[in-house]
Amino acid sequence: MVTRVQLEHAVRAAERVLRDHGVVEPGLLILGSQAVLGTWDADRLPEIVTLSEEVDVCPLGDDDAESLATLLDAVLGEWSPFHEAHDFYVQGVGSRTATLPTGWEKRLLTVVDSSGSGATALCLEATDLCAAKLVAGREKDYEYVSALVTAGLVDPRLLDERVRTLPDGVRDRVAGWTGALVRRCGDEQPRR
Repeated sequence: MVTRVQLEHAVRAAERVLRDHGVVEPGLLILGSQAVLGTWDADRLPEIVTLSEEVDVCPLGDDDAESLATLLDAVLGEWSPFHEAHDFYVQGVGSRTATLPTGWEKRLLTVVDSSGSGATALCLEATDLCAAKLVAGREKDYEYVSALVTAGLVDPRLLDERVRTLPDGVRDRVAGWTGALVRRCGDEQPRR
């Protein structure tokens, strides 16, 4: 389970690794499950949402070969000394990892390391994160999204609206699921 403090630690560590390798202004984007910690602390979230041990970090401005993501993976990734010491790890990922709804860039949330290091990262907003998870379409992704909707943290109607802005290749498959979710939830959920 990753907490907000650990997310901040991951951001601090990733920024330090990139700076140590000559990246002057390392911009970081949190793409995976733990991006939700940019919105809520772990104690507000359903347990299933915080089970992952990894923080998916996309270095902004990475090259096409995703060299910076590979670097983060090598230094802070699974089975690294960082992972062994802290019980969570950084998964370096590329910008093509997630398919996101139109306008996601305007809804990013900033996480600032509270230890005073000045390290920052951008996190996907929760509804955009859920849309990306539905595109990935694994069983664990559907469970993740369902848990956030059931907890009243993600509005299924807003999720459905965002999904309908996804690229043509995935929109219909995902919109079928969110449309059914909206019908099942009816008016139980207040609009956010």
